[in-house]
Amino acid sequence: MRNGFRVIDVDSHVTPSLEVLHKYASDDLKGRWEEFRPYMREMNSPEGRGHPKGPWHTLKVNPIPYNRIAGEPFDVKKAEETKKGGAGAVEGRVVNTSTEICHERIQHDNPEGRLLDMDAEGVDVNLLIPGTWAPASSALDPSLTTGLYAAYHDYMREFCGVDTNRLKGLFLAPGGAIEWAVSELKRIGNESWVSAVWPSLPEGMPIDDPALDPLWEVMNDLHLPIMHHSFFYEPPYFPGYRDIWGNSAVARTAAHPWGAQRALAYVIAGGILDRYPNIKVGFSETGHGWLPYWLLRLDCQVTYVKGSVPKLNHLPTEYAKMGRIAVAIEAHEGPQMTQAVFDILGDDCLMYSSDFPHPESNWPHSVDNVLKWGNIISGVSMKKLLSGNADRYLRMS
Repeated sequence: MRNGFRVIDVDSHVTPSLEVLHKYASDDLKGRWEEFRPYMREMNSPEGRGHPKGPWHTLKVNPIPYNRIAGEPFDVKKAEETKKGGAGAVEGRVVNTSTEICHERIQHDNPEGRLLDMDAEGVDVNLLIPGTWAPASSALDPSLTTGLYAAYHDYMREFCGVDTNRLKGLFLAPGGAIEWAVSELKRIGNESWVSAVWPSLPEGMPIDDPALDPLWEVMNDLHLPIMHHSFFYEPPYFPGYRDIWGNSAVARTAAHPWGAQRALAYVIAGGILDRYPNIKVGFSETGHGWLPYWLLRLDCQVTYVKGSVPKLNHLPTEYAKMGRIAVAIEAHEGPQMTQAVFDILGDDCLMYSSDFPHPESNWPHSVDNVLKWGNIISGVSMKKLLSGNADRYLRMS
């Protein structure tokens, strides 16, 4: 609790390292571990981001470096270069917003320290989202992807198991192996740590592809929502990534809302919310100011461009007003933008997030920063923003 408000952070992170994932890997996956070697990258992270002291390893699957500085000549071949195990586009280019030091290894294998850091900020629940290796693994051999995801699920079970009322996780559903995803979700989907599903779709697979219907059916039965979290420099890459002209700041500005807009448009236009009434759809690390603009425009287009969309039960804006769509805020967009969203779509469509413990998070002051918006955001809307909408969006029990 913070100042009497329950707080749910729907965008907080674990990594975990390959060293940690290896402990949970099946014998079959351990026997194939060398197949990851070309993608392995050694990391030596600065203090304060929840990593170990000393080196650790992760996967980098063909990251685009986005090395062009704005104003320089554009070289299309250089801009599209990727390197297995190469540096990510923000590696070494960002600094911690927070100047305070969280506990070591809270992104890896220290859930007790995680809870202490949550207490310091007044956060009741963390929804834990894995690092870039998770969506990037959609570009690997599907049997490697499913092996990694199975290991991650076992890791989440143990990490969240110290307090499943406060630590919640995502089920990773690979679009390239739907039969496995359905079988695995049926097997573990009732476990208390599972609060949402992240469909990890390979390049070229739209979220309204009917091949995903068996997944939606199981999610509907389990009352589990869709969560889309945006990354931008590894597969499946973001819409328009080849036309961004090689700059990391512009790429990151564009990638997160573009990816969310496209996904949300097809979740609605594809009839997923109509056919599966127990499914909600949410977005994190995408900002939130785009939501009313995009839905208002979509309201027009799904009626104006006849024949391109099946008959929907509601207008796109109405799904947001009904609480079927939930988007995590980014605090830099501020209280005026947040209130503008409420004015257009109502106050049931936004959720609190901080990106903890990534560099953008101002831990342990992120909650307090949002509470300062109280001169613009009403107490009723603030309660919904900080926890009420997330309580309804996530499967919390």
